[in-house]
Amino acid sequence: MDKDQIEKKLADLITEVMPEVEEVDYNALIEQEYGVNSVSIIRLIVETENEFNVKFTDYELALDNYATFMDLVDRIYEKLDV
Repeated sequence: MDKDQIEKKLADLITEVMPEVEEVDYNALIEQEYGVNSVSIIRLIVETENEFNVKFTDYELALDNYATFMDLVDRIYEKLDV
């Protein structure tokens, strides 16, 4: 799966899990632009694990690891590429 495909699937998950995000900008700062908190990002990661059939470690659940949604795309891509 390439990054474009990941972005498209992730956009659907983002709008489902985070209805406050009306339009996904993968390079926008998540906390500042969308007001996303750590609970929201954990919910998104749990859905991401289910959708992409990948697992995140406890360390990877921290909001600090995902300044942008592109950071999450990159992490998913790495996990799928392994």
